[in-house]
Amino acid sequence: MHQKSFNISFFHPKIQKFAVPVIHGFIAIHSCSVNGKYFDWIVISRRSCFRAGVRYYVRGIDSEGHAANFVETEQIVHFNGGKASFVQSRGSIPFFWSQRPNLKYKPKPQINNAVNHMDGFQRHFDSQIISYGKQVIVNLVNQKGSEKPLEQTFAQMVTGLGNGMLRYFAFDFHKECSRMRWDRLQILVDQVAEIQDDFGYFLVDSEGKVLLQQDGVFRSNCMDCLDRTNVIQSLLAHRSLQAQLQRLGVLHIGQRIEEQAQFEKIYKNAWADNANACAKQYAGTGALKTDFTRTGKRTQWGLIMDGWNSLIRYYKNNFSDGFRQDSIDLFLGNYTVEEAYSSSPLQVQKDWKFLALPIIMVVAFSMCIICLLMAGDTWTETLAYVLFWAVASIGTATIILYNGKDFVDAPKLVQKEKMD
Repeated sequence: MHQKSFNISFFHPKIQKFAVPVIHGFIAIHSCSVNGKYFDWIVISRRSCFRAGVRYYVRGIDSEGHAANFVETEQIVHFNGGKASFVQSRGSIPFFWSQRPNLKYKPKPQINNAVNHMDGFQRHFDSQIISYGKQVIVNLVNQKGSEKPLEQTFAQMVTGLGNGMLRYFAFDFHKECSRMRWDRLQILVDQVAEIQDDFGYFLVDSEGKVLLQQDGVFRSNCMDCLDRTNVIQSLLAHRSLQAQLQRLGVLHIGQRIEEQAQFEKIYKNAWADNANACAKQYAGTGALKTDFTRTGKRTQWGLIMDGWNSLIRYYKNNFSDGFRQDSIDLFLGNYTVEEAYSSSPLQVQKDWKFLALPIIMVVAFSMCIICLLMAGDTWTETLAYVLFWAVASIGTATIILYNGKDFVDAPKLVQKEKMD
């Protein structure tokens, strides 16, 4: 596999004094000790600047084959001058689909059937194969409900492409791990173990001689490429790290990383922190399921925190992500500000209903509660008031939900491009 480095040599020499290359993602560097041997262990996640954006507003791929929320994650070990590296990638399901926020907790994904998916799909994997070599696709979405068509389409397109460099594994994460049976993740790890051994990892000795090359990567995805994806990536990275530390002589033959309690804690916390960083950048909150990544167990407290993060995501994805998307598009140059503009395109006059309907709903709901607490002279009178205000509250809420797409905070700068 090609090891990549970033440089700014394409800039004019004078600009290099001012241009600073940056990585958007996550980095953790830890000096560790196992068996009295000190080594540096590093995790770096690099987010792609192509098709960048936030959850719901940026899904699937664009016409050039760039996938939304594409992240390259590299795990590095540095010991006695030698270096070992294992690379994985994640990215949105690579065809044209969307999942626009509409005030519902989980908007239904929509596959765009008006375009040729195969062109963008092939471009995506052509570029991935050039950069990384063979691809093992690990698709973690549900194989029933609203996510089922995405899994089926993905599988059909891999088969239709007929590229021997691609292998596809579908693993219904939520079904397999339901009722806290997270030990069943080992089923997937065992399925791909032989392929992972064939891929190997990158290894260079203290003299700079390349001893091993990584021949391919695991490209994992779920719906958001955050929570389920990070769990699986941490397990695959753990397995690779076991082989790397033994090859470098840090671990004795027969020793397991799990037996090194101090390093195991560092490892799990770093991968959980990686999950949180990537999730905040795309979804607005820390990742879900990090209790398993940190402790190796799914806990009741972890479920409660997942519920809280889900509520925060709901609010941000519906009422603040449009502004975040505009900020990203401005920063990356996807939108150019024209001097001729007399007013800001961000200043859009809202229709009266966007303010009136929510106020009516809140007032009606409040009056319903007051009528319940302050009963009238007769139960029939109380019931009549409660029913009136309840109908007003429910009716207004229904109207708001029906027009949900009009009430969310949508991007105002680059809208058409985000709809493909």
